[in-house]
Amino acid sequence: MTRPRPAVGGGRRLGVAPERLGKWLDGVAERHGAFTEVAVVDGAVRIACADTTAVTLRAPFAWTPGPALLTSFTAAAREPRRAAVLLVRRGRWAVGVFDGGDLVVSKVDARQVQGRTAAGGWSQQRFARRRGHQTDAVVEHAMETAYRVLLPHAGSLAALFTGGDRGLVDDVLTDRRLAPLAALRRDPHLDVGEPTKAVLLETPKQFRAVDVTIVEPGDRPA
Repeated sequence: MTRPRPAVGGGRRLGVAPERLGKWLDGVAERHGAFTEVAVVDGAVRIACADTTAVTLRAPFAWTPGPALLTSFTAAAREPRRAAVLLVRRGRWAVGVFDGGDLVVSKVDARQVQGRTAAGGWSQQRFARRRGHQTDAVVEHAMETAYRVLLPHAGSLAALFTGGDRGLVDDVLTDRRLAPLAALRRDPHLDVGEPTKAVLLETPKQFRAVDVTIVEPGDRPA
């Protein structure tokens, strides 16, 4: 389960691992009473509880509602999908292809980007240009890595998830060769630290999670 955070309009948002969703919903019913309504609204499952608590579930991938909505939703969320991940920060980038939570192929690399300096005047301007060139080189190298490692799998991917510095990721995906990947980009933008192999391996916990919004009676204005 990902850390809860405030939701727009009240309540809180969190990510629930698809394998734990059934047990999590059982807990909701125990705390807030029986589900009085379960419906699909704009692709999301909306649940109303006996005490008026409202729960919204959004699947990480596209799904087709069945007669038993919660059963079909949970089954779809658990289904292993092939997804690509692109993480970029200044000086480091990582890419990977996952089948469900299993890493199939990956590449992690780095290129030095000079740190900040307290110098001013001409030295500061020269430093800023050098840092800009180094950052440009990171974007170019990340483009090439994504082209070599991710693009060959584009036809089998259900989604591309990105993380790190959103601006740098956007720059990487401006490469026309990566258009098939850019078209698969989906939220959430992953909250990650430096793109290391260990960080890459942890990303399925975020991109496979069911996006949950829960609004309890006390969250609503009086």
